[in-house]
Amino acid sequence: MVKQIPARNRTSPAPTPSAGATEALPGLDIVVVNWNTGEFLRNCLLSIAASRHTAFTLDSVIVVDNSSSDGSADRTDDVPLPQLHVIHNAENLGFATACNQGAKEGTAPFVLFLNPDTTLFPETLDRVLSFLALPEAARVGICGGQMIGDDGKLQASCARFPRLPMFLAKATGAARLLPSLTPSQWISVDEIKESQPVDHVIGAFFLMRRPLFEDLGGFDERFFLYYEEIELAYRARIAGFLSYFLADAPVIHKGNVSSSQIIGPRIFYVLHGRTEFARLYWPRRQTLTLTAMTLLIEFPSRLALALARRRGHEVRAVAVAFRLYTKYVAAVIQQNHSHRPKRSRRRHVH
Repeated sequence: MVKQIPARNRTSPAPTPSAGATEALPGLDIVVVNWNTGEFLRNCLLSIAASRHTAFTLDSVIVVDNSSSDGSADRTDDVPLPQLHVIHNAENLGFATACNQGAKEGTAPFVLFLNPDTTLFPETLDRVLSFLALPEAARVGICGGQMIGDDGKLQASCARFPRLPMFLAKATGAARLLPSLTPSQWISVDEIKESQPVDHVIGAFFLMRRPLFEDLGGFDERFFLYYEEIELAYRARIAGFLSYFLADAPVIHKGNVSSSQIIGPRIFYVLHGRTEFARLYWPRRQTLTLTAMTLLIEFPSRLALALARRRGHEVRAVAVAFRLYTKYVAAVIQQNHSHRPKRSRRRHVH
């Protein structure tokens, strides 16, 4: 049972369709990428089934299971969702690839990428689709809601586009010592209390207009995990579409249910994702600075902290991440010095 919370900044109420007007409502496809999330997946699907549908029709719910070993994708037969379709991948294809795979299964004008460790409130989807139907939301291409921890506390739900000073401040400790003077990537709950445009919303609840998603070619599959939604939101902004934080669309989010099972690779995927983003959009000098900072400052700092805590599993995780990241950097260097064409950089958001 999901408890109700008061709306923080209510949008227009969901319209009540008249008799025979259901066919005029916009359709919604929901894509859930799963990897070993246990009962979280089933609970997520049950919350979808319990959602109100006055502002939209639920056309399909596609679960893309990335070769889970816990049987979580097999425990969905009793979920009352006739629109449910489960795809079983023979191997873990990564989050971006699986999202694209699931999106291709539907045709609805809106597609929601939803993490399996989320639980929707009955009103969440109605509020988002009602907002997107407003004329003033015509240039909103991506919409997210207010994340809430399972402890009931509000979580950061959106962030700023990545810039080098953010990572330099964090790696050098300046972000901790002088938080008011250093830039932060995450937008805290104290900074944003009302619905408004943002750089990007968290990927746990990422609702997008399908025509925009298809025009942009979906998620960039070079991002295995992390930063794929940031990169897509960046391209949407370049195309002239906004990302929007909707404060009265609540979503319970556990967070890191899958990635906490692979701490070392998780660290690598975060660092890999931000470096790939830099390679695509930052000046080359800034990208080199970020890479050098990661190798010479961030990894030693992570290792020193793990040793100080005397946590052997953290030391091993940092070692795994360092090995994977150095291998990745070496491959990039080799690629740049080969005879193959260099990767073209994309436009910047000004």
